[in-house]
Amino acid sequence: MEKDMEKVLQKAEVLIEALPYIQRFNRKIIVVKYGGSAMSNEELQKNVIKDVTLLKLVGFKPIIVHGGGKEISRWVGKVGKESTFVNGLRVTDEETMEIAEMVLNKVNKDLVTMVQELGVKAVGVSGKDGGLLQVEKKYSDGQDIGYVGEITQVNPKVLYDLLEKDFLPIVAPIGLDDHFQTYNINADDAACAIARAVKAEKLAFLTDIEGIYKDFKEKQGFISRITASQAEELVAGGYIGGGMLPKLNNCTAAVRNGVNRVHILDGRIPHCLLLEIFTNQGIGTAIVDDKEMEHMEGNMN
Repeated sequence: MEKDMEKVLQKAEVLIEALPYIQRFNRKIIVVKYGGSAMSNEELQKNVIKDVTLLKLVGFKPIIVHGGGKEISRWVGKVGKESTFVNGLRVTDEETMEIAEMVLNKVNKDLVTMVQELGVKAVGVSGKDGGLLQVEKKYSDGQDIGYVGEITQVNPKVLYDLLEKDFLPIVAPIGLDDHFQTYNINADDAACAIARAVKAEKLAFLTDIEGIYKDFKEKQGFISRITASQAEELVAGGYIGGGMLPKLNNCTAAVRNGVNRVHILDGRIPHCLLLEIFTNQGIGTAIVDDKEMEHMEGNMN
């Protein structure tokens, strides 16, 4: 009986610890970039959707921006093609673009279904809808990589309208250029551009890594909180490599452009989003504005 009571009290403590965060972020927009391994496992997928749904129900205004790279590669393989990447970006010919759009739309509606099963209204859109994401052709170090788009403009009106009507928007990273040609967009780029456009309080990346390390290769010196300037120094010093490099550059750019805080989280950990946002300790890396670091009180996330 005493043990049961202890468990109940622990639950109460957890809720009390979450209270200041719930108060602080009530009615604030949070953009969640969702991709990688967290999407390939149905159990993890459901956990992430539960987390985002909970954020919505306690007063946050979440927007999900999702990828679908692994699934696109799977379908490209099914038609007998091979996926090719240049600097982490998928080389996208006309046929691959068609497959990518079909797969991303399917992923989008699957996520909408999961959210609605939990009793929250969701609407899936792509960057084509309402002129949300306008792009131009992206080159990788001068190399033509096909229908890969660089975002030139974000028109967030469709997102604001959905949030105002109490929907949870779920965005597929596809855009149109000035000639109404369809382009595939790197989901990290899309999440950053959207977070900047809606002046999000938070941008959370659910990835396949625990966060940022001082020595990334050796996985030593985990950093739970870092300023944009410190992150730029790590990049300049050559400490960050591989797929983490564009991600970290995106994060610092978002912070420099009005996003209050960017979180890099391991999407393979169940409920990582809740642990990072609602606990003093947190579990990932938070990148904050230089000034905010100076004014931070105690351990507030």
